[in-house]
Amino acid sequence: MGELVARRRVGAYGLLTGADGRVLLTRASALADFPGVWQLPGGGLAHAEHPADAVVREFAEETGLGVGVAGLEAVVADVVRLPDIGVVLHTDRIIYRVTGVSGTLRNEPDGTTDLVTWIAPAEAAGLPLMPFTADLLGLPVTPLPDSAPRAVPRTPYGPPPQDRRQRFGAYGLVTDPAERVLLTLIAEGYPGAGRWHLPGGGTDHGEQPVTALLREIVEESGQLGRVTALLDASSLHNPAALGPEGRPLDWHGVRVLYRVVVETPTEPEVTELAGGSTARAAWFDRRDAAELPLTDIAARALRLVG
Repeated sequence: MGELVARRRVGAYGLLTGADGRVLLTRASALADFPGVWQLPGGGLAHAEHPADAVVREFAEETGLGVGVAGLEAVVADVVRLPDIGVVLHTDRIIYRVTGVSGTLRNEPDGTTDLVTWIAPAEAAGLPLMPFTADLLGLPVTPLPDSAPRAVPRTPYGPPPQDRRQRFGAYGLVTDPAERVLLTLIAEGYPGAGRWHLPGGGTDHGEQPVTALLREIVEESGQLGRVTALLDASSLHNPAALGPEGRPLDWHGVRVLYRVVVETPTEPEVTELAGGSTARAAWFDRRDAAELPLTDIAARALRLVG
């Protein structure tokens, strides 16, 4: 086996807890990356799909239940080695709290799960669990079993189509003790040029979203921030985004939004590490910020906090 190829995907998962405290979990089938390992119901986003829609769809497919999204629980990332298909896979996982709405519980027919059941967290401690699921249940995180050749052949995670992109990013509504808002101006040649944006950007392979956000804030403005809350997850689909590639791309951005505080603000300064997409950064009174030409996520963030 040669060197593993880096691949990425974004997934949405649901935490459904019963009145007795048990949690609904699914067991991976022979078609999955790790057969026999348990996790929260959910799976990968389709291109242009909102993560909240994805978790509803995945729940119906894997459990037979119709659910409603009640709120965000967590956003994490993990990396696993899949040497049997030559891939090291980074998965960004958006976990929602969900409520049961309709349907009858049943196993998934011919899918990547083969059993769904209610399990008490104490009982789950004795099962092989995906790390993100163990962490959500407050259980010790143990290494996954080795991926080994199997009787059921799998299709490798291929590269994205040439003119289609799915990008996961972390952004911050960044404020200082005076309640000013930190915004960044998108440079010419990039989608949204001339609009004021939230600090943040795409995460690197193997990088946690909070780590990526704090890095981006330093690169784009020179500020040192502290993440205080997870606010939102959103999706933006532009089938003809024109950027530095010089040709239209079918672009799907999945963005998570955090609240960030800068305790000791300084004059914002864009560093050379920002890669050219940020022209400048500045602090604004919140009312003045609302009058600027804003990106959709910046306008949404200001509305979320009133």
